Amino acid sequence: MMAQFRKIKEQYPDALLLFRCGDFYETYLQDAVKASKILNITLTKRNNGSANLIEMAGFPYHALDTYLPKLVRAGLRVAICDQLEDPRLTKKLVKRGVTELVTPGVSYSDTTLVGKENNFVACVALPHKAKEPYGIALLDISTGEFLATQGQADYIDKLLVNFAPKEVLYERGKRDAFETAFGTKYFTFELDDWMLTLPSAEERLNKQFETQTLKGFGISEMPYAIISAGAILHYLDITQHLQTSHIRAISRIEEERFVWMDRFTIRNLELFGSQHDDAISFCDILDETLTPMGGRLLRRWISFPLKRVEQIRRRQQVVEYCFRDPALHEELRQRVQPINDLERLIGKVATGRITPRDTLQIHNALSNIAVIKRLCGEAENEELRKIGNQLETCDSISQRIKRTLVTDPPAQTVKPGYIAEGVNAELDELRHLQRDGRKYLLNLQEREAEKTGIQSLKIGFNNVFGYYLEVRNTYKDLVPADWIRKQTLAQAERYITQELKKYEEKILGAEERIIVLEQQIYNELIAAIAEYVPNILTDAHLIASLDCLLALAKVARDNKYICPDVNDSLIIDIKQGRHPVIEKNLPLGEQYIANDVLLDNNSQQIIILTGPNMAGKSALLRQTALIVLMAQIGSFVPAQSASIGIVDKIFTRVGASDNISLGESTFMVEMNEAAAILNNLSERSLVLFDELGRGTSTYDGISIAWAIVQYIHETPYHAKTLFATHYHELNEMEETYKRIRNYNVSVKEIDGKVIFLRKLVRGGSEHSFGIHVAKLAGMPPSIVQNAEQILKRLEKNSQETNKTATLKNIGENHEGLQLSFFQLDDPVLEQIREQILQIDINSLTPIEALNQLNRIKGIITG
Repeated sequence: MMAQFRKIKEQYPDALLLFRCGDFYETYLQDAVKASKILNITLTKRNNGSANLIEMAGFPYHALDTYLPKLVRAGLRVAICDQLEDPRLTKKLVKRGVTELVTPGVSYSDTTLVGKENNFVACVALPHKAKEPYGIALLDISTGEFLATQGQADYIDKLLVNFAPKEVLYERGKRDAFETAFGTKYFTFELDDWMLTLPSAEERLNKQFETQTLKGFGISEMPYAIISAGAILHYLDITQHLQTSHIRAISRIEEERFVWMDRFTIRNLELFGSQHDDAISFCDILDETLTPMGGRLLRRWISFPLKRVEQIRRRQQVVEYCFRDPALHEELRQRVQPINDLERLIGKVATGRITPRDTLQIHNALSNIAVIKRLCGEAENEELRKIGNQLETCDSISQRIKRTLVTDPPAQTVKPGYIAEGVNAELDELRHLQRDGRKYLLNLQEREAEKTGIQSLKIGFNNVFGYYLEVRNTYKDLVPADWIRKQTLAQAERYITQELKKYEEKILGAEERIIVLEQQIYNELIAAIAEYVPNILTDAHLIASLDCLLALAKVARDNKYICPDVNDSLIIDIKQGRHPVIEKNLPLGEQYIANDVLLDNNSQQIIILTGPNMAGKSALLRQTALIVLMAQIGSFVPAQSASIGIVDKIFTRVGASDNISLGESTFMVEMNEAAAILNNLSERSLVLFDELGRGTSTYDGISIAWAIVQYIHETPYHAKTLFATHYHELNEMEETYKRIRNYNVSVKEIDGKVIFLRKLVRGGSEHSFGIHVAKLAGMPPSIVQNAEQILKRLEKNSQETNKTATLKNIGENHEGLQLSFFQLDDPVLEQIREQILQIDINSLTPIEALNQLNRIKGIITG
């Protein structure tokens, strides 16, 4: 058996092999060491004859769904090796083989899949020459969704971030090229080079779709997309995922249809996850979907906001209609919820992995779809009627499922009892025989006891020799001569009779026949459902869309959102806008302070936003981007009114982070992100900069921030920009540049205490109140007091000096800039100044002068 194990293991060296032995899945050698640590199961050793001790670890086969997800989530590929024949029917070594290779990106198991997340495996085709495009394909085998496109590295990187594949494939030997372009954060696997060739890919794709050309899928002119897609199908072949009839088409990802958001923007806006473990994300606010497939689609909508006004308005029309008709809205939601994850259920049908309980769920889903079809058809809304017209009720197969299965079928087909009465006459007769069996045995027991006079006679059963008659030793002299003794116990003897043996053969044969018949009937049912896979998949996609629209209507009603005017203008005009996430996290009774924001390309292109720490500058930036994003996915928005001119790109540069693994400092990361924004501006871009330039010295930072704002203003695109900063000097730009306006988030200072009003007002601000924030954070009082004294001295020195050129002069390209030594905001220089001012030069001896100089040197060197 170990030779058999080693032979199979050689075929899957990169996978952990689960080797079926009777009622257990066993792991051996290094696989056992890994499995025992990850699963927290006992590691044992056994002596394999003359060989060395072999490590072993295993678990019961019926616990596979418990242990398999833990192995996959640990980043392992798991080869499941099953017994391919019944051990009872062979006297030789049981034949075994790998029936499935489960990887993080390729799995059908409900226990390894997350309901509201797609489980994509991606393949990236790396270019062979400079300036050639990259290819990418993504497949969720659990739903059959298959996508592909090609483009430059930054676009492929954006897609990887947005789709968040659980596994990424690329050509063997190209790790450095992949990691240079996309980093090391993905679980990856390398494919042989022959899988990533155009002829091989085209052949495999045409075989899958039973076509002669790929022109009908819109990717025929995208060779790198084709290569990536074909390689994924080859990967399914080598991982033994051969039942793929539900993968019926491949769709091209159309870049021009969606708003561009890079990974920095997705992270900074916290679309899918907060930087704080206990905080909710933007997606959490919008996700009132009732089905897993609706939840997955909503994440896609958030990742890919629309750019076409007519598409956005079609979504808005449904949301608004449901918003204004609460009764219909609630009835539709009640009917959508029981449909559950129809998309993945029908995928299980195609792969032959569906259980009786899941199959009945398809009937329940179709029954509710029939009602939804009627409700949508009766609605006075064109988009809802379109949905209703496209839904397929599939009545015949739905009714067949209902007739064939019991009302509460089991989760597995291991035991019989899931096929309903009246489906098959032979099955009903055999069940009748089983039900009457106990009565027959009691009658036999009473008859034989009366005939023989053995009052304690009992009928029993065991797996060794089946049914038997048990006679206590007191009565063994009364046993008839035709009874056959089978077992002797301490206090009794066990016998069989011809009648009992005949009955045993009949009843045991009935049980085996029932199992065979039920499985046969069930397989025929699944084959019949498989013919409806295309129709039911269409239903699933329509219901997922409806689920999203109903969710957006619920969010709008619950949070008092309004329908924005989405148009083709270049103006963003938001009245009394609110941050959708922050307002849900406010303490009970506290109201979010709403604000107006107006941006256009002609008069108010750039807003320089100043104000104290904690006043709400960052919140204002993010809420503007989120309101625009919500509008362009078809959602209502948190505002009094909103007119949103279509945005094609949203860029953000927020916060401080580094990339030490690549030798990049916080400031370098900041400059990389800023450069990526400035090199991709368009007239419809929305740009958010928060505290740009803080990672370097004060005057370096101010100079860079000034230059960047000036560049955005002077480029012909006139990209709409919100620029939050503590560099109050930037307020001077308004006087020189006609499309720059100063705003600040106001505060009120009363008796030395700062009250944050969080209201956006016209004009710049000259105070940051950073020391006040330090006090609120619990900084020791001595530090706060010392900081206040230092600040007063610095401000006094700044006012006294006349040697400093203003940054307005920088903007006008004046030369001869001089800096006051003590104008630099450096506590060390201030301390040196204090030391020097305290020296009485007239009474200072040479030795004391040297000592003073040494103390000053100590201050500088620390």
